[in-house]
Amino acid sequence: MALELIDLLIVGVYAIVLFGIANWVSREKAGHEKNAEDYFLAGKALPWWAVGASLIAANISAEQIIGQSGQGYVVGLAIAAYEWQAAIVLLIVAKFFLPIFLDKKIYTMPQFLDLRFGGQIKTIMAVFWITLFTAVNLTSILWLGGLAINAVTGVSVLYAMIGLAAFAVLYSIYGGLKAVALTDVIQVVILIAGGAIITVISLSLVGDGAGALAGFNTLLAQFPGHFEMILEPDNPSYGSLPGIWTLLGGLWVLHFSYWGFNQYIIQRALGSKSLNEAQKGLAFAAALKLLIPVIVVVPGIAALYLAQNGMLDQTALDARPDSTYGVLMTLVPGGLRGLVFAALIAAIVSSLASMMNSISTIFTMDVYRAARPSQSEHHYVTVGRVTSFSAMVLALILAQPFLGGMESAFQTIQEYTGFVAPGVVGVFLLGLFWQRANTFGAFAMLVVSIGLSFFFWLIANPAAMGGVGSGLLAAMGLESANLPFVIRIWIVFLTCLVAGVAASLLTPKPDQERVVVLGQMNFATQPVFNISAVAIAVILIGIYFVYW
Repeated sequence: MALELIDLLIVGVYAIVLFGIANWVSREKAGHEKNAEDYFLAGKALPWWAVGASLIAANISAEQIIGQSGQGYVVGLAIAAYEWQAAIVLLIVAKFFLPIFLDKKIYTMPQFLDLRFGGQIKTIMAVFWITLFTAVNLTSILWLGGLAINAVTGVSVLYAMIGLAAFAVLYSIYGGLKAVALTDVIQVVILIAGGAIITVISLSLVGDGAGALAGFNTLLAQFPGHFEMILEPDNPSYGSLPGIWTLLGGLWVLHFSYWGFNQYIIQRALGSKSLNEAQKGLAFAAALKLLIPVIVVVPGIAALYLAQNGMLDQTALDARPDSTYGVLMTLVPGGLRGLVFAALIAAIVSSLASMMNSISTIFTMDVYRAARPSQSEHHYVTVGRVTSFSAMVLALILAQPFLGGMESAFQTIQEYTGFVAPGVVGVFLLGLFWQRANTFGAFAMLVVSIGLSFFFWLIANPAAMGGVGSGLLAAMGLESANLPFVIRIWIVFLTCLVAGVAASLLTPKPDQERVVVLGQMNFATQPVFNISAVAIAVILIGIYFVYW
């Protein structure tokens, strides 16, 4: 797909405007030197609209746009569960988690674990998150982003990754979270505008001149199975989206791990002006989440119709569904194509910038500051900037050898990061809401999460360990079985809770100063949040009722 001159001009204007705004919001008043709170938490001055927009910009990247569009082509609306259930989780996090986090005045999630369970748990999780964010998340965003740019423009994957990395570093490294969060407002506008263009054009083609709404009605009539949120067991995609278990099972665990206890996401709320602003920001993000399947999944379903009717290459799309979004971009006329391409870049670089900032925050505040507690604020800001740059360079070095040989990098990454998610959610939930939970219980949950997840993985993949794996299963009277990922996560999570409760009850009580006294927390929310939460819940209930 060739970009015309007008497209390149639009992308250039987008980049210039983004750099300009990033530099403008990063400036300091005369005589004020940027301190750690300014750099890592935006001076705790983010308004609700910046919090909400930045949450979505950080979340939506190449894997969501490309992967979910491809899944829209293959399975349909059921994949939207990952987006729509997240809206409910955001509201729960705003209502019940943020009052505790903001009351503790923390910078990072490991810092909360330090206050609640002690330094050992904090250090374990800080090292885990730094490793995960750098070697897995940042690397995968770069790699998949490079593949996306290569598919659209033909630029080599390596040069595409270097360009994306340089773009993210240049506009975010000086200003920190403030530069990232406030420029994310532009990123979200471009993201939604670009997605809306793809949706309208693809549906209009399906409608054959009668408009986008007519095209949507045609899809409903032609592909009723692609508009079912709850899949039947005989559906080929049931293993990934196992019917009612997407509502009752482990998908909620993954959501709470990501939206509630993930530094990469929650840092925006920690940098808000107040609890009220943070809660309104998360409600705004939840409302935006309702739109994402419309601009990502629905075009994938439209591509199926266009392919079956000879307007797209069905053989190519069947062979590689992840190419769906790039193929749809070829249908966009010059000028608008530049805006859609800018939206793709915005999705990638906003996630890169957010991840860099989170890595630098955890390393500087939880690892470096603990080792060197008497340095100046300027020194910690400098360490944060150096860490951000170093993490990006390391991700660039790791991308090709680490992910290039994988048949499906994103799915593999999700599988293995899911080993720890049940334990992380268990540790935080008991730490927040059960005073008797102690350090031994936290250790038990993390160990059980990894050990039991590996056991289930071994059952599904005995050949991965050769004769050892098969022999172990045979000795236990088990055979290879492919338990759906969502159900596996749920079983591991419930087992973690049992282990955490048992270990805590069998060992001494935690020190009183470490526990969260819920009676001292203010969980009341403002009318605007309550009205928004009810409206979002009603909309989601309606969606599931109509497309069950």
